[in-house]
Amino acid sequence: MTVAVTHNAARQRFEATIDGQLCVADYQLRGNVIWMTHTGVPSAVGGRGIAAELVRAALAWAEESDYRVEPACSYVEVYMRRHPETHKLLAR
Repeated sequence: MTVAVTHNAARQRFEATIDGQLCVADYQLRGNVIWMTHTGVPSAVGGRGIAAELVRAALAWAEESDYRVEPACSYVEVYMRRHPETHKLLAR
């Protein structure tokens, strides 16, 4: 499944709308650190890898922008733990 992720900088989140359901990965930018605070995918569209695509897009943006990442969201923390290539982005 292809997930079209967009960056909504005004709302500080990455978004994808799947079957009419808004899925998000929220962040707060503090200096050069992106605090990933919440990942939300409605249960009606869950289990399709949407959260992973949202986080992947957010981390790619962080890397391109030379930001570090603080995974304040448990999903983001687990995602980064499972993907060693993202460890270089960790703020801690």
